[in-house]
Amino acid sequence: MKKIGILTSGGDCGGLNAAIRSIFFRAKNKYGMTVFGIKNGTTGLVQRPLDFIELNQKTFSGYLLKQGGTFLGTTNKGSLKAKDKIVDQEKLLIDGYHQLGLDGLIIIGGDGSMNILQKIAKKGNLKIVAIPKTIDNDVGATDFSIGFDTAVNVATQALDNLHSTAVSHSRSMILEVMGRDAGHIALSSGIAGGADVILIPEIKYSIKGIINKLNEMKKRDVKHSLIVVAEAVKMENGKKVIHEFKDGQKRLGGIGEYIANQIMSKTDIECRVTALGHVQRGAPPTANDRILASAFGVYAVDLLEKGKFDKMVAYKNRKIIDVTINEAIKTYKNVERNDPLVETALSLGIYIGDIK
Repeated sequence: MKKIGILTSGGDCGGLNAAIRSIFFRAKNKYGMTVFGIKNGTTGLVQRPLDFIELNQKTFSGYLLKQGGTFLGTTNKGSLKAKDKIVDQEKLLIDGYHQLGLDGLIIIGGDGSMNILQKIAKKGNLKIVAIPKTIDNDVGATDFSIGFDTAVNVATQALDNLHSTAVSHSRSMILEVMGRDAGHIALSSGIAGGADVILIPEIKYSIKGIINKLNEMKKRDVKHSLIVVAEAVKMENGKKVIHEFKDGQKRLGGIGEYIANQIMSKTDIECRVTALGHVQRGAPPTANDRILASAFGVYAVDLLEKGKFDKMVAYKNRKIIDVTINEAIKTYKNVERNDPLVETALSLGIYIGDIK
Protein backbone atom coordinates (compact mmCIF):
# COMPACT_ATOMS: atom_id res chain seq x y z
CA MET A 1 0.00 0.00 0.00
CA LYS A 2 1.68 3.17 -1.24
CA LYS A 3 -0.95 5.92 -1.37
CA ILE A 4 -3.77 6.50 1.09
CA GLY A 5 -6.33 9.24 1.56
CA ILE A 6 -8.06 10.74 4.60
CA LEU A 7 -11.37 12.57 4.72
CA THR A 8 -13.52 13.93 7.53
CA SER A 9 -17.26 13.65 6.96
CA GLY A 10 -20.35 14.86 8.81
CA GLY A 11 -20.38 17.30 11.70
CA ASP A 12 -17.05 18.51 13.04
CA CYS A 13 -15.82 17.94 16.59
CA GLY A 14 -12.76 18.14 18.79
CA GLY A 15 -10.02 15.63 17.98
CA LEU A 16 -10.30 15.38 14.20
CA ASN A 17 -6.96 17.10 13.57
CA ALA A 18 -5.30 14.82 16.13
CA ALA A 19 -6.58 11.79 14.22
CA ILE A 20 -5.36 13.12 10.86
CA ARG A 21 -1.97 13.88 12.39
CA SER A 22 -1.68 10.39 13.84
CA ILE A 23 -2.63 8.76 10.54
CA PHE A 24 0.02 10.72 8.69
CA PHE A 25 2.87 9.95 11.09
CA ARG A 26 2.04 6.24 11.29
CA ALA A 27 1.67 5.92 7.52
CA LYS A 28 4.79 7.92 6.72
CA ASN A 29 7.17 6.83 9.46
CA LYS A 30 6.19 3.17 9.72
CA TYR A 31 5.24 2.29 6.14
CA GLY A 32 6.62 5.06 3.92
CA MET A 33 3.20 5.83 2.47
CA THR A 34 2.16 8.97 0.64
CA VAL A 35 -0.83 10.50 2.41
CA PHE A 36 -3.43 12.76 0.78
CA GLY A 37 -5.89 14.87 2.74
CA ILE A 38 -9.21 15.08 0.87
CA LYS A 39 -10.75 18.54 1.25
CA ASN A 40 -14.30 19.16 2.45
CA GLY A 41 -15.33 15.56 3.00
CA THR A 42 -16.49 13.61 -0.03
CA THR A 43 -16.72 16.86 -1.99
CA GLY A 44 -12.97 16.77 -2.62
CA LEU A 45 -13.31 13.52 -4.58
CA VAL A 46 -16.52 14.52 -6.35
CA GLN A 47 -15.56 17.89 -7.75
CA ARG A 48 -13.26 18.44 -10.72
CA PRO A 49 -10.46 19.14 -10.49
CA LEU A 50 -10.05 17.00 -7.40
CA ASP A 51 -9.56 19.00 -4.21
CA PHE A 52 -6.84 17.54 -2.00
CA ILE A 53 -3.44 18.23 -0.47
CA GLU A 54 -0.44 15.99 0.00
CA LEU A 55 0.33 15.95 3.71
CA ASN A 56 3.89 16.38 4.95
CA GLN A 57 5.81 17.05 8.14
CA LYS A 58 5.33 20.81 7.85
CA THR A 59 1.55 20.37 7.77
CA PHE A 60 1.66 19.36 11.42
CA SER A 61 4.41 21.66 12.68
CA GLY A 62 1.95 24.20 14.09
CA TYR A 63 -0.97 24.04 16.46
CA LEU A 64 -3.24 21.56 14.69
CA LEU A 65 -3.10 19.02 17.51
CA LYS A 66 -4.85 21.39 19.89
CA GLN A 67 -7.23 23.01 17.41
CA GLY A 68 -10.90 22.14 17.20
CA GLY A 69 -12.68 21.28 13.97
CA THR A 70 -10.90 19.85 10.95
CA PHE A 71 -8.38 21.72 8.83
CA LEU A 72 -9.35 19.54 5.86
CA GLY A 73 -12.94 20.76 6.03
CA THR A 74 -16.07 18.63 6.11
CA THR A 75 -19.67 18.56 4.96
CA ASN A 76 -22.91 17.17 6.32
CA LYS A 77 -25.19 18.47 3.60
CA GLY A 78 -26.02 14.95 2.45
CA SER A 79 -25.53 15.87 -1.22
CA LEU A 80 -24.85 12.24 -2.09
CA LYS A 81 -28.42 11.44 -1.11
CA ALA A 82 -29.96 13.81 -3.62
CA LYS A 83 -32.13 11.58 -5.82
CA ASP A 84 -31.49 13.48 -9.02
CA LYS A 85 -27.71 13.43 -8.57
CA ILE A 86 -26.90 10.31 -6.60
CA VAL A 87 -25.70 8.18 -9.54
CA ASP A 88 -23.52 10.90 -11.02
CA GLN A 89 -22.00 11.89 -7.69
CA GLU A 90 -21.30 8.30 -6.73
CA LYS A 91 -19.55 7.75 -10.05
CA LEU A 92 -17.54 10.95 -9.64
CA LEU A 93 -16.47 9.92 -6.15
CA ILE A 94 -15.42 6.45 -7.30
CA ASP A 95 -13.57 7.84 -10.30
CA GLY A 96 -11.91 10.45 -8.07
CA TYR A 97 -10.59 7.75 -5.73
CA HIS A 98 -9.06 5.82 -8.62
CA GLN A 99 -7.88 8.95 -10.43
CA LEU A 100 -5.91 9.90 -7.34
CA GLY A 101 -4.37 6.44 -7.37
CA LEU A 102 -5.40 5.61 -3.82
CA ASP A 103 -4.72 2.16 -2.41
CA GLY A 104 -6.92 2.89 0.59
CA LEU A 105 -9.08 5.56 2.20
CA ILE A 106 -9.62 6.33 5.90
CA ILE A 107 -13.00 7.85 6.69
CA ILE A 108 -13.41 9.78 9.94
CA GLY A 109 -17.16 10.07 10.41
CA GLY A 110 -20.34 9.03 12.17
CA ASP A 111 -22.73 6.20 11.41
CA GLY A 112 -24.44 8.11 8.60
CA SER A 113 -21.19 8.79 6.74
CA MET A 114 -20.06 5.20 7.21
CA ASN A 115 -23.33 3.83 5.89
CA ILE A 116 -23.24 5.93 2.72
CA LEU A 117 -19.55 5.45 1.95
CA GLN A 118 -19.58 1.72 2.61
CA LYS A 119 -22.22 1.24 -0.09
CA ILE A 120 -20.22 3.37 -2.54
CA ALA A 121 -17.02 1.51 -1.65
CA LYS A 122 -18.60 -1.82 -2.54
CA LYS A 123 -19.79 -0.48 -5.88
CA GLY A 124 -16.48 1.08 -6.83
CA ASN A 125 -13.96 -1.32 -5.25
CA LEU A 126 -12.76 1.28 -2.76
CA LYS A 127 -10.63 0.01 0.10
CA ILE A 128 -11.91 1.82 3.18
CA VAL A 129 -11.40 1.86 6.94
CA ALA A 130 -13.50 4.01 9.27
CA ILE A 131 -12.80 5.91 12.49
CA PRO A 132 -15.85 6.85 14.61
CA LYS A 133 -16.31 10.50 15.51
CA THR A 134 -19.42 12.03 16.96
CA ILE A 135 -20.09 14.27 19.93
CA ASP A 136 -23.31 12.26 20.41
CA ASN A 137 -21.36 9.06 21.28
CA ASP A 138 -24.15 7.00 19.72
CA VAL A 139 -22.11 4.56 17.59
CA GLY A 140 -22.95 1.26 19.24
CA ALA A 141 -19.79 -0.73 18.57
CA THR A 142 -17.45 1.57 20.51
CA ASP A 143 -17.49 2.79 24.10
CA PHE A 144 -16.31 6.23 23.03
CA SER A 145 -16.14 8.18 19.77
CA ILE A 146 -13.85 11.11 18.99
CA GLY A 147 -15.41 14.41 20.09
CA PHE A 148 -17.66 13.19 22.91
CA ASP A 149 -15.31 13.98 25.76
CA THR A 150 -14.70 17.51 24.46
CA ALA A 151 -18.44 18.18 24.13
CA VAL A 152 -19.06 16.96 27.69
CA ASN A 153 -16.23 19.12 28.97
CA VAL A 154 -17.67 22.23 27.28
CA ALA A 155 -21.13 21.55 28.70
CA THR A 156 -19.69 20.97 32.18
CA GLN A 157 -17.77 24.26 32.05
CA ALA A 158 -20.99 26.01 31.01
CA LEU A 159 -22.78 24.55 34.03
CA ASP A 160 -19.96 25.72 36.29
CA ASN A 161 -20.37 29.24 34.94
CA LEU A 162 -24.16 29.17 35.12
CA HIS A 163 -24.08 28.05 38.73
CA SER A 164 -22.65 31.36 39.90
CA THR A 165 -25.30 33.47 38.21
CA ALA A 166 -28.03 31.05 39.32
CA VAL A 167 -27.01 31.60 42.95
CA SER A 168 -26.70 35.37 42.51
CA HIS A 169 -30.25 35.76 41.22
CA SER A 170 -31.97 32.74 42.82
CA ARG A 171 -32.89 31.51 39.38
CA SER A 172 -33.27 28.22 37.58
CA MET A 173 -30.69 28.11 34.80
CA ILE A 174 -31.54 25.78 31.93
CA LEU A 175 -28.78 24.51 29.67
CA GLU A 176 -29.77 22.93 26.34
CA VAL A 177 -27.10 20.65 24.91
CA MET A 178 -26.63 18.72 21.68
CA GLY A 179 -26.70 14.95 21.32
CA ARG A 180 -29.07 14.19 18.46
CA ASP A 181 -31.42 11.40 19.67
CA ALA A 182 -29.16 10.27 22.52
CA GLY A 183 -28.79 11.75 26.00
CA HIS A 184 -25.13 10.93 26.66
CA ILE A 185 -23.87 14.54 26.69
CA ALA A 186 -26.71 15.75 28.92
CA LEU A 187 -26.34 12.85 31.36
CA SER A 188 -22.56 13.01 31.69
CA SER A 189 -22.26 16.79 31.88
CA GLY A 190 -25.23 17.02 34.23
CA ILE A 191 -23.60 14.70 36.73
CA ALA A 192 -20.20 16.39 36.38
CA GLY A 193 -21.68 19.90 36.63
CA GLY A 194 -23.91 19.28 39.64
CA ALA A 195 -27.24 19.59 37.85
CA ASP A 196 -30.46 19.20 39.83
CA VAL A 197 -32.52 18.07 36.83
CA ILE A 198 -31.34 16.13 33.76
CA LEU A 199 -33.75 15.51 30.90
CA ILE A 200 -32.82 13.04 28.16
CA PRO A 201 -34.83 11.63 25.21
CA GLU A 202 -34.72 8.06 26.50
CA ILE A 203 -36.52 8.66 29.81
CA LYS A 204 -39.99 10.14 30.11
CA TYR A 205 -40.39 13.20 32.32
CA SER A 206 -43.20 15.46 33.41
CA ILE A 207 -43.35 19.17 34.10
CA LYS A 208 -45.01 18.24 37.38
CA GLY A 209 -42.01 16.07 38.26
CA ILE A 210 -39.59 18.92 37.52
CA ILE A 211 -41.62 21.39 39.59
CA ASN A 212 -41.85 18.94 42.48
CA LYS A 213 -38.06 18.69 42.49
CA LEU A 214 -37.60 22.47 42.43
CA ASN A 215 -40.18 22.98 45.18
CA GLU A 216 -38.50 20.32 47.30
CA MET A 217 -35.26 22.27 46.95
CA LYS A 218 -36.98 25.50 47.99
CA LYS A 219 -38.17 23.80 51.18
CA ARG A 220 -34.51 23.25 51.98
CA ASP A 221 -33.91 26.95 51.33
CA VAL A 222 -32.13 26.22 48.04
CA LYS A 223 -33.56 28.87 45.73
CA HIS A 224 -31.39 28.25 42.67
CA SER A 225 -31.11 25.23 40.37
CA LEU A 226 -29.41 23.86 37.29
CA ILE A 227 -31.37 22.00 34.61
CA VAL A 228 -29.72 20.21 31.69
CA VAL A 229 -31.91 19.20 28.76
CA ALA A 230 -30.87 17.30 25.62
CA GLU A 231 -32.00 18.86 22.35
CA ALA A 232 -34.10 15.81 21.33
CA VAL A 233 -36.22 15.77 24.48
CA LYS A 234 -39.88 16.01 23.49
CA MET A 235 -42.59 18.27 24.80
CA GLU A 236 -45.14 16.64 27.09
CA ASN A 237 -47.44 16.09 24.12
CA GLY A 238 -44.80 13.87 22.53
CA LYS A 239 -43.67 16.28 19.82
CA LYS A 240 -40.07 17.32 19.20
CA VAL A 241 -39.13 20.99 18.99
CA ILE A 242 -37.76 21.38 15.46
CA HIS A 243 -36.79 24.43 13.44
CA GLU A 244 -37.33 24.26 9.68
CA PHE A 245 -35.20 26.52 7.51
CA LYS A 246 -35.68 27.99 4.05
CA ASP A 247 -33.31 25.48 2.48
CA GLY A 248 -35.51 22.65 3.74
CA GLN A 249 -33.24 21.53 6.55
CA LYS A 250 -34.80 20.63 9.86
CA ARG A 251 -32.85 20.92 13.09
CA LEU A 252 -33.53 20.20 16.72
CA GLY A 253 -33.52 23.14 19.09
CA GLY A 254 -35.75 25.05 21.47
CA ILE A 255 -36.79 22.50 24.09
CA GLY A 256 -35.01 24.58 26.74
CA GLU A 257 -37.34 27.52 26.11
CA TYR A 258 -40.35 25.20 26.29
CA ILE A 259 -39.26 23.85 29.68
CA ALA A 260 -38.62 27.38 30.97
CA ASN A 261 -42.02 28.64 29.83
CA GLN A 262 -43.78 25.69 31.43
CA ILE A 263 -42.03 26.19 34.75
CA MET A 264 -42.61 29.96 34.84
CA SER A 265 -46.27 29.64 33.87
CA LYS A 266 -46.94 27.25 36.77
CA THR A 267 -44.64 28.62 39.50
CA ASP A 268 -42.97 31.80 40.71
CA ILE A 269 -39.56 30.38 39.72
CA GLU A 270 -37.61 32.58 37.32
CA CYS A 271 -35.79 30.74 34.52
CA ARG A 272 -33.11 31.64 32.02
CA VAL A 273 -32.09 29.46 29.07
CA THR A 274 -28.69 28.92 27.45
CA ALA A 275 -28.38 26.81 24.29
CA LEU A 276 -24.76 25.80 23.77
CA GLY A 277 -25.14 24.75 20.15
CA HIS A 278 -21.94 24.55 18.13
CA VAL A 279 -19.76 25.71 21.00
CA GLN A 280 -19.64 21.99 21.80
CA ARG A 281 -18.28 21.18 18.35
CA GLY A 282 -15.64 23.84 17.88
CA ALA A 283 -13.82 23.72 21.22
CA PRO A 284 -10.16 22.67 21.48
CA PRO A 285 -10.05 18.90 22.06
CA THR A 286 -9.54 17.57 25.55
CA ALA A 287 -6.53 15.41 26.38
CA ASN A 288 -8.75 12.31 26.28
CA ASP A 289 -10.01 13.10 22.79
CA ARG A 290 -6.48 13.79 21.52
CA ILE A 291 -5.25 10.48 22.93
CA LEU A 292 -8.22 8.47 21.63
CA ALA A 293 -7.95 10.07 18.18
CA SER A 294 -4.21 9.36 18.02
CA ALA A 295 -4.69 5.71 18.99
CA PHE A 296 -7.51 5.31 16.45
CA GLY A 297 -5.35 6.82 13.70
CA VAL A 298 -2.46 4.42 14.29
CA TYR A 299 -4.76 1.40 14.33
CA ALA A 300 -6.60 2.49 11.17
CA VAL A 301 -3.36 2.72 9.17
CA ASP A 302 -2.32 -0.72 10.41
CA LEU A 303 -5.66 -2.14 9.22
CA LEU A 304 -5.07 -0.77 5.72
CA GLU A 305 -1.54 -2.14 5.61
CA LYS A 306 -2.78 -5.58 6.68
CA GLY A 307 -5.48 -5.54 4.00
CA LYS A 308 -8.30 -5.55 6.56
CA PHE A 309 -10.83 -3.37 4.74
CA ASP A 310 -14.46 -2.49 5.44
CA LYS A 311 -13.60 -2.18 9.13
CA MET A 312 -14.18 0.43 11.83
CA VAL A 313 -11.76 1.09 14.66
CA ALA A 314 -13.40 0.91 18.09
CA TYR A 315 -12.61 1.30 21.79
CA LYS A 316 -13.91 -1.53 23.97
CA ASN A 317 -12.94 -2.44 27.52
CA ARG A 318 -9.85 -0.21 27.43
CA LYS A 319 -8.62 -1.80 24.20
CA ILE A 320 -8.47 -0.61 20.58
CA ILE A 321 -10.15 -3.21 18.38
CA ASP A 322 -11.80 -3.40 14.98
CA VAL A 323 -15.28 -4.44 13.91
CA THR A 324 -16.95 -4.64 10.51
CA ILE A 325 -18.63 -1.43 9.41
CA ASN A 326 -21.92 -3.35 9.24
CA GLU A 327 -21.57 -4.26 12.91
CA ALA A 328 -20.59 -0.70 13.74
CA ILE A 329 -23.66 0.94 12.23
CA LYS A 330 -26.35 -1.65 12.98
CA THR A 331 -26.64 -0.73 16.66
CA TYR A 332 -27.61 2.76 17.78
CA LYS A 333 -26.30 3.42 21.28
CA ASN A 334 -28.68 5.43 23.41
CA VAL A 335 -28.93 5.73 27.18
CA GLU A 336 -30.55 2.65 28.69
CA ARG A 337 -32.38 2.50 32.00
CA ASN A 338 -29.72 0.19 33.45
CA ASP A 339 -26.88 2.54 32.49
CA PRO A 340 -24.65 3.04 35.56
CA LEU A 341 -24.82 6.80 35.08
CA VAL A 342 -28.62 6.74 35.36
CA GLU A 343 -28.30 5.02 38.73
CA THR A 344 -25.58 7.50 39.68
CA ALA A 345 -27.86 10.44 38.88
CA LEU A 346 -30.72 8.94 40.90
CA SER A 347 -28.41 8.30 43.85
CA LEU A 348 -27.30 11.94 43.78
CA GLY A 349 -30.90 13.06 44.07
CA ILE A 350 -31.08 14.36 40.50
CA TYR A 351 -34.50 14.36 38.86
CA ILE A 352 -33.96 12.44 35.63
CA GLY A 353 -37.55 11.58 34.83
CA ASP A 354 -40.53 9.80 36.33
CA ILE A 355 -38.68 6.64 37.29
CA LYS A 356 -37.83 4.99 40.58
